Amino acid sequence: MRPILIILALLLANAAADCDVLQDICVADLPSEVKINGYTCKNAATVTPNDFFFAALANPSPINNNTLGIAVTLGNVEKVPGFNTLGISVARIDYAPGGINPPHSHPRASEVIFVLEGELEVGFITTANVMMAKQINKGEVFVFPKGLLHYQKNIGKGPAAVIAAFNSQPPGTQSVAASLFSATPALPDNVLAKAFHIATPEAEKIKSRFAPK
Repeated sequence: MRPILIILALLLANAAADCDVLQDICVADLPSEVKINGYTCKNAATVTPNDFFFAALANPSPINNNTLGIAVTLGNVEKVPGFNTLGISVARIDYAPGGINPPHSHPRASEVIFVLEGELEVGFITTANVMMAKQINKGEVFVFPKGLLHYQKNIGKGPAAVIAAFNSQPPGTQSVAASLFSATPALPDNVLAKAFHIATPEAEKIKSRFAPK
């Protein structure tokens, strides 16, 4: 029994993060039709420094007229092929005054944010339903543990921006509201009504707000 427990512990430990690399680099061969847990490596002879470079986080992204008031610029393996097998990805989030990154989770990664400018209220909720919230400012850092629901809100009078880093090549993002009210096929209205203690017509009305425009 003891050897089996040790083996299970090792397997769980390895499953807790992206796989370790087995070579110096494995730049993603994005056009490849071979599907694996990640991307296959492209020919090392064709690798260039640009495979490890990404400039899009240097400047603010335009915040179009959206209800959330944010713009997210992703720096993942599709944008930076050199990230392949390294277990990392990055993003920049720009917030208009009052802008909010609504409650969501990253099922495969913890997230750390560094405030470039502005004032944010940030927080996450533990599985014991304890809220951990704090105001953070320019130059400060906050961490969201893997898989936990979290949010950010610009509470300043001007724009705000952060750089986010994840310890997974594909951290995944699951927004609470969008996942529940715009899933395909749709989650039954009576399930949503009971879960949120609302009437079925109210669930239908909320769903309609998430319908494609």
